[in-house]
Amino acid sequence: MSVLETFVSFANDILWSYVLIVLLVGLGILFTLQTKFVQIRMFPEMFRLLHEGVGQKAEQGISSFQAFCISTASRVGVGNIAGIAIAIVSGGPGAIFWMWMIALIGSASGFVESTLAQIYKVPNQQGGFRGGPAYYIKNALGQPAIAATFAVLISISFGLIFNSVQANTISVALSAAFNIDRSIIGGILAVATGVIIFGGITRIAKFTEWLVPIMAGAYILLAVIITLLNINLIPAIFMEIISSAFNTNAAMGGGIGVAVMTGIKRGLFSNEAGMGSVPNAAATAEATHPVKQGLIQAFGVFVDTLMVCSASAFIILLSGQHLTTKLTGIELAQAALVYHIGPFAQVALGLLICLFAFSSIIGNYYYGEANIGFLHSNPVWLTAFRIGVVAMVMFGSVAKVALVWDMADLFMALMALTNLGAISMLAKHVYIALEDYVRQKRAGIAEPIFDASIMPSQKGIHCWPNSKVKPKAKK
Repeated sequence: MSVLETFVSFANDILWSYVLIVLLVGLGILFTLQTKFVQIRMFPEMFRLLHEGVGQKAEQGISSFQAFCISTASRVGVGNIAGIAIAIVSGGPGAIFWMWMIALIGSASGFVESTLAQIYKVPNQQGGFRGGPAYYIKNALGQPAIAATFAVLISISFGLIFNSVQANTISVALSAAFNIDRSIIGGILAVATGVIIFGGITRIAKFTEWLVPIMAGAYILLAVIITLLNINLIPAIFMEIISSAFNTNAAMGGGIGVAVMTGIKRGLFSNEAGMGSVPNAAATAEATHPVKQGLIQAFGVFVDTLMVCSASAFIILLSGQHLTTKLTGIELAQAALVYHIGPFAQVALGLLICLFAFSSIIGNYYYGEANIGFLHSNPVWLTAFRIGVVAMVMFGSVAKVALVWDMADLFMALMALTNLGAISMLAKHVYIALEDYVRQKRAGIAEPIFDASIMPSQKGIHCWPNSKVKPKAKK
């Protein structure tokens, strides 16, 4: 076992500290330039699309807002609280600045992969759509073996392993806050998870549609209130973040290099842009043009990093606990909240952690479901997977999960490498779709409609009309 642990740790260190960071940042910059800074110039359009999608019902599948909520449910998790505390301790306040920068770059990657997921989505047997990297790797690139490998990696890492870790976080938090036996918590979590996931994508969409705004909204509101109560300190906090980001001596972790690397890692881990997870949710949305969901999911990167992660950063930095204590992770976040709101913080944070982690369980599960459907259409496989997810939630609630977390990181790294290679080869199709969308908007068309005939190849495109293909005559 020690040999396995050593190998996994070594592989993760190489992949996450060197290979993936170079690829994710490099491709993010490339996509930013090739799309002419789509994440900045089309920000108002992102907000418009998201706002119009609220309360909208889809004729097939789920709405664009529901797809956004599913991806946000998975993306926004405990790492947005504990991970930010770790980043501040190890990289100094300057790590937050670099986290913001990687969000701006990464949103372009998020746009590319989610637009591809929409272009190459396929009809779902139960109605609606499904898709993601496995689908565009097989259908557009013609690489079924690589696509199947990706599907296995994401199903195991997100659907099973990550969910056991999230369940572990919930049980530990509730046990500490309310002195409840972890096995009881695990049983309740397993039942709640089963009720939602056995209801299919429609029930998942409805659940995340109301949970995500409440969860993220409550946390951001708490941060806003704390910020307003300490408004006189805000200029100094911003100066601390910026000066620490460029000051070779000030960063707590040992210089500007540590601040940069810590901020980049935290941003990449948090918003998942380019890693291949979010496209699985993006593909489910009903849309008139693939670019719409690409823009909405690019906005999701901003919600995750610039809003939720920044909320954690301000709560901690305004408390000063990162300077006066040796705490880190969730303990530092808890100490910061105690400073701001008193002893009630343990209960408040425990409840927030439950919301964040449980939403991640549901979002992560759907990524697995979409890829189980890719691997095999027999419903027995999906049922077995759902039972496995419920079992892992129960297991994670009572077990120590250090090794499985490292294994999940390794699986996720391999998954990201596979997806990055695919989107780098298919990105030219996204540029064509984006140009078409912008052209239609400039022509005064309020809701652009995608015509697959504009693409250089129709290989793998199954759900979009093609004006070059004549409809078959009815018999």
